[in-house]
Amino acid sequence: MATLNLPAAFVASYHNFILYPQKLIYQTSYRGAAEAYGARLDNAAPQLFTDEPDRILIPFRDLVDVQSGSQGILYLMAVVSNTDFRTVEGFVKQNILSDAALKLWLGDQSDVDANGAIIGPVATRLDPKCRFIFLSAGNSRNPLKLSRTMLVRILTYHQVMPIYLDFISVFGSQSEPRDLRFSGFREQCLISKPARGPAVPALGRSGLQIQLCYNLKAANCIDSTAKHKQWSIRQAAFHHQFDIQEGTTLWIITKGDLSLKERIQDVTGPRGKPEDKKYDTVAECFKNTMLIHLLYCHWATEDWRWYIQWLEEIIEKITSIALRASRDRSKNRHTFKPEDVLNVQDYEDKTNEAIMILEANMHVMTSLRKCYERLVEDKDFPSWKSTCREDVVAFADKVNDIIYDSEMQISRAKLLVRIISDRKNLIREHLQTQATEKMEDLTISNYKEAIAMRIITVVTLIYLPATFVSTFFSTDVIKYQNQNDDSIVSESSESQQFKGAYSDIALQRWFEVTIPLTLVTLTLGYYFYRRASKKSKEDVLPFYSDSKS
Repeated sequence: MATLNLPAAFVASYHNFILYPQKLIYQTSYRGAAEAYGARLDNAAPQLFTDEPDRILIPFRDLVDVQSGSQGILYLMAVVSNTDFRTVEGFVKQNILSDAALKLWLGDQSDVDANGAIIGPVATRLDPKCRFIFLSAGNSRNPLKLSRTMLVRILTYHQVMPIYLDFISVFGSQSEPRDLRFSGFREQCLISKPARGPAVPALGRSGLQIQLCYNLKAANCIDSTAKHKQWSIRQAAFHHQFDIQEGTTLWIITKGDLSLKERIQDVTGPRGKPEDKKYDTVAECFKNTMLIHLLYCHWATEDWRWYIQWLEEIIEKITSIALRASRDRSKNRHTFKPEDVLNVQDYEDKTNEAIMILEANMHVMTSLRKCYERLVEDKDFPSWKSTCREDVVAFADKVNDIIYDSEMQISRAKLLVRIISDRKNLIREHLQTQATEKMEDLTISNYKEAIAMRIITVVTLIYLPATFVSTFFSTDVIKYQNQNDDSIVSESSESQQFKGAYSDIALQRWFEVTIPLTLVTLTLGYYFYRRASKKSKEDVLPFYSDSKS
């Protein structure tokens, strides 16, 4: 193949692709910003990329124009093996499994000599009319199936604006979904002459181009067959380039899986509409870009209705008991637990998250619509824009329909948040009622125990003096029987001593001591009880003593 006449700026940029984005031809910011992008990419590399060669997989889908002659045939011969060129029509797909295969597919035939100098052409073929590059990870929590070197090679070869690094940084190895709140839309419009963009005529790049970067998020049902459906939020990051003079189109799609690849194949493959696969003119290429944008927008909105419906069903299931729960203690009642509030709070968070994501998607789609509306009104846009004006209007109307549907789902979700909040408050009231009832039961129990203890105290106070006096009278200090001092007693008197005898004077003395002592004990007990009660009231109610005075 003939050597292409490449600009020195492009060759120098691609030679230093490992320093992306510092060596891009078109720099939109100062050098420090580019260095910051590179530093963030280096920091994210261990989690973002894979180190296992066996896991590398980058599907390419290129539109090859076989009718253009030897260029198309040589392109296929150099890259695609075992292909029947006579049957090749439209898009050619290829799975890239290594950096060497990536170089070959891009047309890079350069090498490094013994002195470290780069020799050979870095590009040997025109860019395809339309190219799709799919970056995936198998799922949203695994590293992307490519190396850092392969990513920066792709981005440098196509001179991709560095902001796309921010959009793909949400992927990579992670235990929980990361940065779901990040959304954005960025555009770089370089359509005024003279061309300010990275012009490489030998590759079919005029330098008059638009670049778009944005991300969208969709609700995805993981398992619809399970008893309880499982849903998750999936996100995808998109990069788009369109050359308004040559009509060449580039798409880079980063997503956890390859589900969008299958949808694009349906549109651009044999089952797609013939008018959706025409890339003969620049205007037709431009129309087809809007079709792909619509495909992304439909993907991002199609399942939100069912996700919110699932949330409504779950909330109704776990909170309906709060509406019907009886507080009649004579009936069998449902017992609420603090975990019930946490469970409801979890679904309230999910609903608020859905609202936030839907609103972010709306803003992105609104920006996308306005971007295309501005393009066809721009004075620097080519003359063929008149043939696309109706298509842009139709595109805007379809995006507006999608936005309107999102607004309806947002309204529905906001109403659900209010319902959840009310139900959560109702559960809290049930919990408070249960706690109050338990405190009431405890108070009654304590009251009964206090009464029992008071009775015991009173009885103790009554019997304590008598017990004390009786114990004292039973000692040798006081004796009323057998007070004879003789040490020798007759057998009959000894027998009489053990039989005992009643003594009026003993009983009289017992009453004379016991009754006054009991009265004194009760009086002192009541005095100290009143004193303690008054002190307790003064401690609880500081102004009690003032009011009494």
